[in-house]
Amino acid sequence: MSVIAWIALFSCAAWAWLVCGQGLFWRTDQRLPRGSAEPGRWPSVAIVVPARDEAEVLSVSLPSLLGQDYPGRAEVVLVDDGSTDGTAELARELAARQPRPGGGAGLPLTVVSPGAPEPGWTGKLWAVRHGIGVVRARGAEAPEFLLLTDADIAHAPDSLRRLVAAAVSHRLDLVSQMARLRVAGAWERLVVPAFVYFFCQLYPFRWINGGGGRTAAAAGGCVLLRAGAAQRAGVPDAIRDAVIDDVALARAVRRAGGRIWLGLAERVESVRPYPRLADLWAMVARSAYAQLRHSLALLAATVAGLLLVYVAPPLCLLAGLTGPGDAVAAWAGGAAWAAMAGTYAPMLRHYRQPLWLAALLPVTAGLYLLMTVDSAVRHHRGRGAAWKGRTYPAPAASHAAAER
Repeated sequence: MSVIAWIALFSCAAWAWLVCGQGLFWRTDQRLPRGSAEPGRWPSVAIVVPARDEAEVLSVSLPSLLGQDYPGRAEVVLVDDGSTDGTAELARELAARQPRPGGGAGLPLTVVSPGAPEPGWTGKLWAVRHGIGVVRARGAEAPEFLLLTDADIAHAPDSLRRLVAAAVSHRLDLVSQMARLRVAGAWERLVVPAFVYFFCQLYPFRWINGGGGRTAAAAGGCVLLRAGAAQRAGVPDAIRDAVIDDVALARAVRRAGGRIWLGLAERVESVRPYPRLADLWAMVARSAYAQLRHSLALLAATVAGLLLVYVAPPLCLLAGLTGPGDAVAAWAGGAAWAAMAGTYAPMLRHYRQPLWLAALLPVTAGLYLLMTVDSAVRHHRGRGAAWKGRTYPAPAASHAAAER
């Protein structure tokens, strides 16, 4: 057989393993458990929102939190992380005029500012630490649950109620939902559903929710966490330098004996726009190399894997059909491409996108390959995990800075 035929066969075998042996990652049925019994006593909750220059999206996201229809005691703590666009002032204005479902004022809002992060801390986790510290300082009045949510995430009015009911009913220490990301422009349609698809492939939700394996992950935009579980896990201090903080948080909670759950959200949405390819590129490149633990060996393996699994199938099919007649390359490449498109289709349906986009997944994967390589290049040029004016080094470097 030709070299192209062997490549096609290896790609086909890889897809056979992914479809059957990777926790059915392609299915989208891991949703917040329905029918969770509502508790007889609703526990108290503090919603902690780290925000840095979020005035553009806050007018949509913050009212959705202040207007939560929650029967128990709840409050919102917005931590202004050195914003220069009036984020804190806008938050106070929104709270002053926010009604609550059924009448009355919205949830109480506290706006605090922790100052610049100390060495060894990412800005987001420094803000989360300060927000949690504010509510923990209340002693007996400290909340039983913490909802950690990003400033660009909008929640349906019953979001908090359903999260708490699921956590209490199923005795979960961490309940997280992957917010539905914005998909409006052409680049968002091409890149965003694939972002969630690849995340599910790396961290199959069934493995996470089964409780018996070592796989642990969360989605940082929406994490409900028992306050006691957070203390036992030592978070956020234990993960203070994590760029991919949601996965680090879930791992810390699981290591401390906590039960975690992660699923796709139906009524929790990101309102942050990514209209240009450059915006999406920056989002992925910011943390891709950190996902690979800043390892050149893992980078090389990832590039080779993306080429074999995603890019090779259509090329092998084309070569088999147009070359000297390599039937094995044609059918194996076609089968791998069909498996790829078939597993991507459920995610496209979740995002209400046309199914023909599944055929373009090799193109999208090629873009992600380039973004990942660019992430490594940025890191080695000292521009690693850059976000809103801050650049974070690899964890070992940040620990050394903190010790000096």
